[in-house]
Amino acid sequence: MKIRKYAAIDIGSNAVRLLVNNVIEQEDKAASFKKSALIRVPVRLGEDSFTKGAISEENLQRLIKTMQSFDLLMQVYGVEKYMACATSALREAKNGKEVVEKVRNATGVGIEIIDGKQEASIIASTDLKELIKNDRSYLYVDVGGGSTEFTVFKQGELLASKSFKIGTLRILNNLVDEAVWNAVQQWITSQFNENNKVEIIGSGGNINKLHKMSGRKIGQPLSFIWLNAQYHFLNSMGYDDRISELGLNQDRADVIIPAAKIFLSASKWSGAKKIHVPKIGLADGMIKTLYYQ
Repeated sequence: MKIRKYAAIDIGSNAVRLLVNNVIEQEDKAASFKKSALIRVPVRLGEDSFTKGAISEENLQRLIKTMQSFDLLMQVYGVEKYMACATSALREAKNGKEVVEKVRNATGVGIEIIDGKQEASIIASTDLKELIKNDRSYLYVDVGGGSTEFTVFKQGELLASKSFKIGTLRILNNLVDEAVWNAVQQWITSQFNENNKVEIIGSGGNINKLHKMSGRKIGQPLSFIWLNAQYHFLNSMGYDDRISELGLNQDRADVIIPAAKIFLSASKWSGAKKIHVPKIGLADGMIKTLYYQ
């Protein structure tokens, strides 16, 4: 048996994450992937990018310090290969490429800015075989701060995927107009018909947190009814109360509501009554992509 260490750095609009995986190789067996560490830093690049059009000097310095920390952690863990990908916040910032260059010069960490199609493709490469059944259809929904990636699976096969500029930070800053919601609705409804038995697979920090708050066991899906009730409950509370009474982190207490709205909308338009939360996402897909390359 051989254990190798791979890492993924996901530079999102709301947070920057480092995932370290053990890749276990055994003779005559497929490689298995086990999470070793996950570190999340709420840099919120999207607040700069979506409202001002560029990453501020303050957040650039925060990103540099985060990358320096991640580089040291990867050395300590003995990571042999890593991949660092930036999504919509750096993709849309007019100084995105400049930020990537400055981070590389200061830390040695190379970042690739990926487009929505690449993001959806990497997310789809995560191992969902244990969850996906051939007798039903699935809509994989990955909610980020700046964009949401939707992927359709039917009879165990990936059929279509699309990225939309609809994310939690955009909604919080009133940057998503009705035309975008309508486009998402039209795309989702065009993928399914009334004969399809559809279930949602949700990924992202917010749906993971909602699943934890529900008290359900790992592997037990959320129901549309519970999520709808929880959305209205959270919406009825003030931001401070969500922190003090529910124990939510500052950078989670606001974005969790628009995230729930996206999942509820996707469920309604697809006809799904269940939301599976396997706790996998872009970083997991990046490690699989890196390993199988």
